[in-house]
Amino acid sequence: MLAQSTISSQKELLPSRIKDVQRKIEITEQKMEDYQTGKKTPKKVSLEICLKGLNARLVKLQKKKSEIVTIQEEGSIPTVIFGGKKNFYNRMKNKITKKEWKDLRTNKLYSRGDQSKKGNLNMRIVCDEKDNEFYLEVANPLLKEPNKAHSPRMRFKLRIPDKYFHEVIDIVMPNITGKTSKKKDIEGYHAYSIELKRKNGQYRVHLTYDVETFGRELKFGGKITSNIAAGIDVNIDKVAVSVVSKQGNLLAHQTFYCHEMEYVSSNKRNNISGEVAKEIIDYILSWNAGSIVLEDITLRQDHDTNKKFNRLTHSFAKNKLQKTIKSRGLRNGFQIKEVNPAYTSVIGRFKYSKRYGMSVHEAASFVIARRGLGLDEKIPKELLQQIRKLVKPHLIKILGSMEESEKASKYGKQRRKRLGFYLISIDEFKQNHHWKLWNVVHKTLKYKNWELQLKEV
Repeated sequence: MLAQSTISSQKELLPSRIKDVQRKIEITEQKMEDYQTGKKTPKKVSLEICLKGLNARLVKLQKKKSEIVTIQEEGSIPTVIFGGKKNFYNRMKNKITKKEWKDLRTNKLYSRGDQSKKGNLNMRIVCDEKDNEFYLEVANPLLKEPNKAHSPRMRFKLRIPDKYFHEVIDIVMPNITGKTSKKKDIEGYHAYSIELKRKNGQYRVHLTYDVETFGRELKFGGKITSNIAAGIDVNIDKVAVSVVSKQGNLLAHQTFYCHEMEYVSSNKRNNISGEVAKEIIDYILSWNAGSIVLEDITLRQDHDTNKKFNRLTHSFAKNKLQKTIKSRGLRNGFQIKEVNPAYTSVIGRFKYSKRYGMSVHEAASFVIARRGLGLDEKIPKELLQQIRKLVKPHLIKILGSMEESEKASKYGKQRRKRLGFYLISIDEFKQNHHWKLWNVVHKTLKYKNWELQLKEV
């Protein structure tokens, strides 16, 4: 079952992987052109070494793309190394022993839940009332006797963390569902799956079970019916929340910080995301909000070569936070709606941040909530005047000052096309969607000390 899920997920990810590699190729080609034309100069190495490195990266990415495309065309799946790719190469270099490599490849034991078999047939959490201890019972088929129906069970003492104690008890302990004809209790069990993992000489029990939810997820065009909604802008180090009335008016806003998400391990991230989600849901409940609006985040892997920047901008931690908030919100009965994240930060920065004295992320969460309520975000008149008086002449000046050599280059052609698109969007903003003009604002303007300034286009 686990193998089938791995295969299906790998096949589903192939198109997005091709797009991401193609994006990396485009970034590398753009860098090479910038260095060759003199627009950028390398800081740490010579131009020759820099171009040689970029060319090697380009060849590697093109090879990777061709491999993925071939896999997709053949209908196969990418290779998977059980035990880890890094450990595989360590074994090839004799950095780990054969026994260590085998241990890494056989460090998991999985048993699927079964409601009719006291929750799980092969691995079961039980409570010994004599010594008030919990144990994990694991069936051992190797010692099964021919004349007996069941395998003997090995018993291991189990420690349950305090924060999960009551939750685990509710799942593994039986519920009395009725009485038999002989007035004996009828016990009902929840189905729970167990994955037993060995790591660094310790054995950890991972419990999986279905959670009863009272909320519901709304479709893309679904209408929010509650009188108060909360918009949430999720970032890797902070989560901004805005509480909004049904008419789109701001009621309250707050930021919840989680700076540790930037650098801690994945296990610690699980704990932090759970704690932050609990604080956020409690805050929203205090305002009697009935709906939560989130951005529809798509995980991308098209990052550049800057490791520090990649870690900060990677979507994995954001997805973990968002999924935790969504899961807790559904359990607490909220309507959950996801909206298109396009230009939420830009609109928040230029339209609401100064007006309400909010941070950019809080203003973005306000825009997200309003978008979930179906409200539109037009360009303010003051900002539209600035675009006409400041941005338009600036774009015309850039087009007129471009040299012939730059116009003939690949980058120059792309730049002229982009600047022309901005000018058309300004002139025909009434015929187009509002997002086209917000795109012009995003690419050409910035706020510095609450004053509008031009960006380098």
